[in-house]
Amino acid sequence: MSRIVSLLPRRSDYSGISKNWRIDLIAGITVGIVALPLALAFGITTGAGAKAGLITAVFAGLVAAIFGGSNYQVSGPTGAMTVVLVPIVSKYGIKSLAPLGIIAGAIVIFMGITHAGAVINRVPWPVMEGFTLGIALVIALQQLPTALATDSIKGRGTVGTAIKTVSGSLKDGISWSALGVVTLTLFVKFSYPKLAHRLKLRFHIPASFLAIVVSTLIVMTCSIQTPRVGQLPNGIFSLHSITFNGIGLSDLLIAAIEIALLAAIESLLSARVADQMAHIHEPEFRYQANRELVGQGLASIVSSLAGGMPATGAIARTSVNIRSGAKSRLAAIVHAIFLLVMVLALSSVISKIPTAALAGVLLGTSYRIASPANLKEYLRTTKLDASILLFTAAIVLFVDLIWGIAIGTACYFIFKKLGANKLSRQ
Repeated sequence: MSRIVSLLPRRSDYSGISKNWRIDLIAGITVGIVALPLALAFGITTGAGAKAGLITAVFAGLVAAIFGGSNYQVSGPTGAMTVVLVPIVSKYGIKSLAPLGIIAGAIVIFMGITHAGAVINRVPWPVMEGFTLGIALVIALQQLPTALATDSIKGRGTVGTAIKTVSGSLKDGISWSALGVVTLTLFVKFSYPKLAHRLKLRFHIPASFLAIVVSTLIVMTCSIQTPRVGQLPNGIFSLHSITFNGIGLSDLLIAAIEIALLAAIESLLSARVADQMAHIHEPEFRYQANRELVGQGLASIVSSLAGGMPATGAIARTSVNIRSGAKSRLAAIVHAIFLLVMVLALSSVISKIPTAALAGVLLGTSYRIASPANLKEYLRTTKLDASILLFTAAIVLFVDLIWGIAIGTACYFIFKKLGANKLSRQ
């Protein structure tokens, strides 16, 4: 019974809230501003639409914040989950997301109840870094149809699909207006932080948010013809029916297991990084892996029922949350409520955002995820770690995310054992 109780929310989750609620409020709003363009972009990239991305950020973000095992985790649609969902939506349609999300969420909850969190946490760091690099490359390639304002080409292979997209765009004519918006968005996203630092600005505006605002204003002012997000409904409270949309049982289970494994791995990785960033060392304050799995599973189920997508912990948004001074999970709750208010109050404004600007934000995000400076440092470590990192990234890029983790982990321990045996014989 105590094992079940340990997976449930408790009053101690909000200890110190009377002193820190103002800090958590500011942190939550800051994360919400960052999360808004990302939620729109990930929803569009997946093929489910901007509305689905916002629903996921609101519902999954709220549920995971309350029921999850981390005090700093911010959950919602992520690039890694998008990588898995794009071929599924392309093959089976948007309606397949609801049953997949519910089954995958149930699997993640089962993993938490059976205390599988400790096993997942043993994935070696070189594998996780290679996994992250591979995801960054895939996210960047997935933005090509939106950046070029061309139709998405169906197919599972990311690299092959990207090549076909570029060749098709060259054949049909390049959309220079869309490329211009992407370039402008990237320019603002990367130049504004440097400018703000030089001017020593006291107030902080997230670069992605400012890039979206500037690009949208210029597109509207200059009447630039480029695809927009489109009208969003004024309400997002709706219960969706469960239809399997022609997907077979075996395909359904395989896809659900893949989604569940990814949700578990990415969420626990993000929670682990969050504790390191927040300098949490006391066991009673560290994230609880199995409770985190239960919370993420519930988040995916609720999000899928509401018309969203499966969700995971988001490393980028979680890091923004910590850098903004968050002290408790109240900040993640505020982030979800803030997004809900934005959707209900500003849907007509959001509809005018050019989709190419969202592609630019995700291209910039993929660059940040890849983190070239950190990558150079990792590649200067041992030959084994560097080789496993690059090998895992290649598997993720050319084959699959889950296979990348599985093969990368197996190779790491095999070669590490071989190396240890070699040393012992010497």
